[in-house]
Amino acid sequence: QGEPAILALVDRARLIGGDGEAMGAGGQVFGTRDWNPPPPPEAQPPQAPQPAPTPSAPPLPFAYIGKALGDGAWEVFLARGDQTHIVRTKTVIEGTYRVDAIAPPVMTLTYLPLNQVQQLNIGVPD
Repeated sequence: QGEPAILALVDRARLIGGDGEAMGAGGQVFGTRDWNPPPPPEAQPPQAPQPAPTPSAPPLPFAYIGKALGDGAWEVFLARGDQTHIVRTKTVIEGTYRVDAIAPPVMTLTYLPLNQVQQLNIGVPD
């Protein structure tokens, strides 16, 4: 057997990469890392407040029961819960609704707190 052979010296840069390459993979193997949370996003400029929605009358709380024509004027029978109301034109119901017109197939009422007109279907004349 012979003497052990001594291999030629290989340049370091060829073996592990150049400066800043960290084993040829790029980036820093033992670099510093910022563990602080990212800064909050920049605050949006305040937007103009949205206009409040226009108030509207609630749905009519009455159920239509029937109607009758007496002395040339219509009377309409309405139910609300266990109460029955017999109304004619210009009747104010519970201080909240006023009957403006009864002209089958509709009865027109005004919701007094907002002065809004609503209609209730009362069917065609019998």
